[in-house]
Amino acid sequence: KQVKESVKESAELFAVFASLKLESEVKVEELPVVCEFPGVFPKDVSDVPPEREVEFTIDLVPGTGPIS
Repeated sequence: KQVKESVKESAELFAVFASLKLESEVKVEELPVVCEFPGVFPKDVSDVPPEREVEFTIDLVPGTGPIS
């Protein structure tokens, strides 16, 4: 629905559709980073993060420019 509304308003539109497929079953405990920092990662990690809405804005300040 949002894509259709953006196209109707002549907005620039970039869409990326991605899909990942694991070829082999990997346990979380077998990942090197998890082995080094076990206190950081939860015991049960689901395959897909829960779907949630994220509010994102960039506040522009007049008269400023890029740093680099």
